[in-house]
Amino acid sequence: MQIIRNRFMVNHIPRFGFKYMSDSTFLNEEHLQIQKAALDFAKEKMLPYSAEWDKKHHFPKDVLRELAAMGFSTIYVKQESGGVGLDRLTASVIFEALSYGDVTTTAYLTIQNMCAYMVDQFGNEEQKKTWIPRFGTFDAFASYCLTEPNSGSDSKNMKTFAKKDGNDYVINGSKCFISGGSVSDVYLVMCKTSEKDVSCILVEKGTPGLSFGKLEDKMGWNASPTAMVLFDNVRVPQSNLLGKEGNGFKMAMSALDGGRINIASCSLGGASFAFDLTKDYLHDRKQFGQPLAAFQGLQFKFADMATNLVTSRLIVRQAAQMIDNSHPDKTLYSAMAKRYATDSCFNLANEALQLHGGYGYLREYQVERIVRDLRVHQILEGTNEIMKVIISRNLLK
Repeated sequence: MQIIRNRFMVNHIPRFGFKYMSDSTFLNEEHLQIQKAALDFAKEKMLPYSAEWDKKHHFPKDVLRELAAMGFSTIYVKQESGGVGLDRLTASVIFEALSYGDVTTTAYLTIQNMCAYMVDQFGNEEQKKTWIPRFGTFDAFASYCLTEPNSGSDSKNMKTFAKKDGNDYVINGSKCFISGGSVSDVYLVMCKTSEKDVSCILVEKGTPGLSFGKLEDKMGWNASPTAMVLFDNVRVPQSNLLGKEGNGFKMAMSALDGGRINIASCSLGGASFAFDLTKDYLHDRKQFGQPLAAFQGLQFKFADMATNLVTSRLIVRQAAQMIDNSHPDKTLYSAMAKRYATDSCFNLANEALQLHGGYGYLREYQVERIVRDLRVHQILEGTNEIMKVIISRNLLK
């Protein structure tokens, strides 16, 4: 029993390898090479430390800067803007592989990529020149600010308001559940600029009137800080407007299709790790004189886990390709992929915990962390209930 306990504590890396991640459906040779580079980094630089980051609530800035040096912080920013210029399918492959090592750090990396994408797509040349190189090295950390205390799914009902005053905007209001809140160097703030119009304004850390709430004590995602962002007569120049005034909601929705694929990809990576841990455990743990892998009931559970993981990966990659191809149904399929993959991957991780028995419930083991980290993916980037609204509206219109 002590052998089992030692083998499956926090430094255990599944010996059977990364079988299901190597699925090459939709992937070419370049995708596979990038996937290998990301997975090697995840196993060497993330997985051995992820339990400690979670326990100590440590935000690994140094690791994020190493990932930036590999080009992973501006993946789908155009090359002429200073980015890497890859597609959404490649980004999905990268985020899945990195999440095998640590879900939370990778999830923050997806936010940095989304902010860089928004500046690339909607910013003027001066904004691109100022921010994209800094995002690309993690010289500047970025946060995306949409959700408010009284407007989550009902984002059009936001109260944060930017009023023109001379050549400036004066912003008042608050945002909540902001990843990187208090740590990030710049905040992409969605706010009202009239009673009907929503705009996006860049606000730098240190601007007078900008402050932060306490760091939230969360169930998971402990390696990434989350806090409220508060605006009390925050004055910024009108040149900080990203894109056109009144286009903020359109910008937010365009970013969310990709954001949903990104977070679904993080779910795939975490679930793959839980799956591999469980495969090892079923072979090594014995009851009634035989390994757990010999019991048909557990074989059936494991078969369902594998099937759900593979089908989740397929729909996520299909949706990523639809974004790359500007398919008219890209929003529909992104919502489907996000809903299906985040639900299925959380259920897989939860089943993995169950198959570990009492050991799965201990923090010194790793599967319970995956359960905690994947749970929020069913809520953010649009709750899975909102995904069903999007799906049904698209199909019934």
